[in-house]
Amino acid sequence: MTKLCLFGATGGVGSLVVDQALARGIAVRGAEREWPEDANSDERLERVTADLLEGDLVSVIQGCDAVISTVGPGRDLSTLADPPPLYSRGTQRIVEAMRDTGVKRLIVISAAFADRSASVPEWFRAASLPLANLFGDMRKMERVLSGSIDIDWTAARPGWLLDEPLSGDFHVAENDLPSDSLRTRRADLAQFLIDCAMGDHWIHKTPFIARPEADSFERPTALLDEFLPH
Repeated sequence: MTKLCLFGATGGVGSLVVDQALARGIAVRGAEREWPEDANSDERLERVTADLLEGDLVSVIQGCDAVISTVGPGRDLSTLADPPPLYSRGTQRIVEAMRDTGVKRLIVISAAFADRSASVPEWFRAASLPLANLFGDMRKMERVLSGSIDIDWTAARPGWLLDEPLSGDFHVAENDLPSDSLRTRRADLAQFLIDCAMGDHWIHKTPFIARPEADSFERPTALLDEFLPH
């Protein structure tokens, strides 16, 4: 049975990776610095505690067939504006631990907006300026991966994430966001990450993943609704 090592197992995307992987009969070892009380209690999920930036990662990865990282700083605006180096330093440490264990397959989450040339509406580019440091850390992560030719990595570049049900009809493109697409459903992204982990698609690539959504999800007011306190 294939076993995935999943960093960020209780996050918005990570929790969906757990659910979908278990539903597909894939074993999951989830790693978190702290496990919340309401975390997935499925007995098929192996739960381990690990500090991505400081702790031992070799024992976490040992015995797994592939690694997925869905780590992120959360949705707090102050943290997003000044994030810890979870992407750059965290991924570097994962790569180093993978070399020590012999595990080769790695899939991580980056962002379409980490690519300065991506086709993004000007209003969104302006609105996301406070996230410049976050996207900068993602670019550092991608440079770490580019130099790790001994690792079979894939860095998925989703659009603006959306909490809607799995569609299964998302689009993937190599060089830019798919046409007329800005948003990516977290459930679709989770499926894509698992699909990559189970095969050799998009190795040493940074594929964009998104799909067209209703106007109500893509207009500026939707951004305000998601980030402003209610």
